[in-house]
Amino acid sequence: MDEREPVKPPRRDAWDRFHWLWDVVFGVAYLGTAAYILTDNAVPAAKLVAVLALTGIALAYLLQGRRVLFAEDSDPQRWLFAGALLVLIAVAMFADPTASFGLFIVCPLVYITLDFKPAAVLTTTAIVLSPVASIVHDGMDNAILRFLVPMLAIMIVFSMLIGRYITRIIEESSARAELIERLEASQAEVARLSREAGTAAERERLAREIHDTLAQGFTSIVTLTQAIESEMDTDPAAARRHLELAARTARENLDEARTMVAALAPAELTAGSLDDALRRQVERLADETGVEASYEVDGSLPLLPMAAEVVLLRAAQEALTNVRKHAAASAVSVRVSVVDDSVRLLVRDNGVGFDPAGTSDGFGLPGMRSRAEQVGGRLTVRSGPAGGTELTVEVPA
Repeated sequence: MDEREPVKPPRRDAWDRFHWLWDVVFGVAYLGTAAYILTDNAVPAAKLVAVLALTGIALAYLLQGRRVLFAEDSDPQRWLFAGALLVLIAVAMFADPTASFGLFIVCPLVYITLDFKPAAVLTTTAIVLSPVASIVHDGMDNAILRFLVPMLAIMIVFSMLIGRYITRIIEESSARAELIERLEASQAEVARLSREAGTAAERERLAREIHDTLAQGFTSIVTLTQAIESEMDTDPAAARRHLELAARTARENLDEARTMVAALAPAELTAGSLDDALRRQVERLADETGVEASYEVDGSLPLLPMAAEVVLLRAAQEALTNVRKHAAASAVSVRVSVVDDSVRLLVRDNGVGFDPAGTSDGFGLPGMRSRAEQVGGRLTVRSGPAGGTELTVEVPA
């Protein structure tokens, strides 16, 4: 099954979603300006040229402008479109000054298309062309100039203010969309790292589970099988007893495997209490090796979280396995007690001992220490060349 993230459609910001409103404004302004030109008293040919120029603006917007507005800022077609708007509105105004109302279409479009500074230059040029066209058309005695020239500065300032407002909206919308995309990318990266960390932690947990259960069980089976081979001809009764132990160990391993597959607690804990599980581990060691093994509990154990019980059980299993494989001990004692707000597991043997500070390629002690730390506990080991080992694990009660 393909687990890749689904491809999301490109994000549309508020400017894109409500662009249809500008289409409505553009259409109303175009039709109103064209109608006003046609009802003017100008020469019919001049009115026709002005209307055709405005129609050219409309066609340029429909055929190219709407696509250019959604293009990248560096697209050179933006400049071509803005230049075409300036030329066409100039033609319309010089043909009929009444077409100056078309600036209400052209100026916002230029600000939408270009950055603020170049857009301000082009729109100011277009606004200045309006009184120039009136002078060219009707001369200096045109009565409209008395109103148009004083309004020129106001129109330029107002155009810049509106243009700045438009560009700020577009810039903020684009910045917000980019910020959201970065946030989503960061969230996706955090989710990916969390999945990887979870996978690594689960792999480490499974490695500890396999080491503490299946691997140790198989080691016991191999040891018992070797003993059976040497006892079959000399001591059939002992061989039969070891065969029964091997079969029991295999069944317990099978239960452990099924438990791990089902992601449940250890089979020893699902079948009884922590006390029972620890006692069975000690009795198994005594049955398999003949070592004098004792188990005692000081008082009654409190009800522990499953994670803490697993830590104590696995630590006992690992310690007893080390006794079986490395210690060559003749006596082992396992003691569980409640100390302050903690439950303490103490495993002591009289074996050959080892250097706890030495390097080891095994997974046992590091795995036990990691387990204890995960539940807020701690592990200490005391041993030395003189002999004997004492392993202590404490977990919060």
